[in-house]
Amino acid sequence: MNVAGLARSTFFYHQPRLQAPDPEEKLKAAVTEIFETNHGRYGHRRVHTELSKQGWTVAKKTVLKLMQELGLVCRVRRRKRYNSYQGEQGAVAPNVLNREFDADAPNQKWVTDVTEFSVGDRKLYLSPVMDLFDRQIISYSLGSSPNLALTNDSLREALTCLQPGHQPLVHSDQGIQYQHVTWRILLKGAGAVQSMSRKGNCYDNAVMENFFGHLKEELFHHVRFLSTEALATALNEYIHWYNNERNSTKLKGLSPVQYRAKTLAA
Repeated sequence: MNVAGLARSTFFYHQPRLQAPDPEEKLKAAVTEIFETNHGRYGHRRVHTELSKQGWTVAKKTVLKLMQELGLVCRVRRRKRYNSYQGEQGAVAPNVLNREFDADAPNQKWVTDVTEFSVGDRKLYLSPVMDLFDRQIISYSLGSSPNLALTNDSLREALTCLQPGHQPLVHSDQGIQYQHVTWRILLKGAGAVQSMSRKGNCYDNAVMENFFGHLKEELFHHVRFLSTEALATALNEYIHWYNNERNSTKLKGLSPVQYRAKTLAA
């Protein structure tokens, strides 16, 4: 005590406090479990949502403080966008979507795009189709080239989801794949309406851009993939997690699949 420079009374006052159990031990364990179960991809707001589902009553600021104490840091986004625009080499459709990103039923509005990943000297491209009703990725394709087959394959798969009478608005950028006659034939055959962003305006397809941002933030930028095959496996797992488990404030704390099931059952 003399060495520490503490008064005798001060020492004996603090000693039992240091030996007492941590009153937030169970909450910290719950926060850590949620963070780790979701692969370190949740910030304090999403962790708070999951805690609420489990019956915890706790402020968001408290969750933030505990995550900081525990060293649980959500991954930070970096932006690097693949650009498929190569000039007008086919038909350019008007911007019918016009940034109206909400839909009140499935298969009313779809958005799509292509993003690029680099693994060493090799490339991998992802072409997803998202339903704006619940932000679910209803189809996607992976390939080593951003060619017509990549985008057409993802669209064909999405079209198999349609029920009689469904004629979705399908929005993309002005990439050459979407200007091509084969893309327009697929849309016409399904009775779908084509829409395109204005030239060089990523905000016209902001929801898909946001998905790509989260995907790269939560998966790609924090793992060193040794092959495109390993990355493809990870992307398959991520999209399954995104659709089925990842909660969204936009969807009242539910995942896309949970939101669709609950809304359609109401």
